[in-house]
Amino acid sequence: MMLQDLRPKAKSLKREIHALFLACRDPRTPWYAKALGFVVIGYALSPIDLIPDFIPVLGYLDDVILLPLGILLFRRLIPAEVLDDCRRTAAEAAEKRCPASRFAAAIIVLVWIGLAVTLTIWIERLWVAHRA
Repeated sequence: MMLQDLRPKAKSLKREIHALFLACRDPRTPWYAKALGFVVIGYALSPIDLIPDFIPVLGYLDDVILLPLGILLFRRLIPAEVLDDCRRTAAEAAEKRCPASRFAAAIIVLVWIGLAVTLTIWIERLWVAHRA
């Protein structure tokens, strides 16, 4: 019974994320809202969390508090008519069952790999400078 309650909520959240993505691409959305939107959506879709889930209590903090707050702030920065149009478009796309974007997934993976490589190089340089 609990699983049946979660499925509609998950579908609704997926449509809302899609609508927010569409709002990021809409020219009527202010640039600062777009910047926040891409960060929030990228984080929501990313397989890597700011706080790993295996850390007790804190591990789910980003999923339960930070992500919804980011989505709420982003929604408030989007003009109402833009959000309504994007929600309508997302609902239509959900009915058509559009395939997942492999290109977007590849971009997210490449960004995380780039960040990991940059962090590794930075740590190595700090380590070498510290040992000298």
